[in-house]
Amino acid sequence: MKALIQRVSSAHVEIAGSTVAGIGKGLLVFLCAVKGDADKDLEYVARKVSSLRIFEDEQGKMNRSVMEINGQVLVVSQFTLAASTRKGNRPSFDNAEAPEQAKRLYDLFVTRLRDIGVPVQTGTFAAMMQVFLVNDGPVTIFLDSREE
Repeated sequence: MKALIQRVSSAHVEIAGSTVAGIGKGLLVFLCAVKGDADKDLEYVARKVSSLRIFEDEQGKMNRSVMEINGQVLVVSQFTLAASTRKGNRPSFDNAEAPEQAKRLYDLFVTRLRDIGVPVQTGTFAAMMQVFLVNDGPVTIFLDSREE
């Protein structure tokens, strides 16, 4: 499972011009299920998202997690993170998980974050979305559960 995590001051998702989800200070997580992902992969990524210490403490050091700052997480499905650009100029998405399994893993990931105690908002799985964000820092982290 792959996740591109951005520390944000705010973020929201629109579909057809209407806002469907939004957060204040927290994390925007673009999430991608790849072929072969299992529950252990989403567990790893959920644990990391909830506990990464990428928010500043009183000394200005990145030492606090999203939970410690009472932040929120906006999760957006992003199958294009599975892209391979090894051959030619058109990305291949063959490594992306099939939509039915990807949605199952996406939903379980969101549920797991909520079970941990993280307030979560979501985009709409497989929808064409416009994502708006104010990246704070900027701080952007890439996670891959296969690098655990």
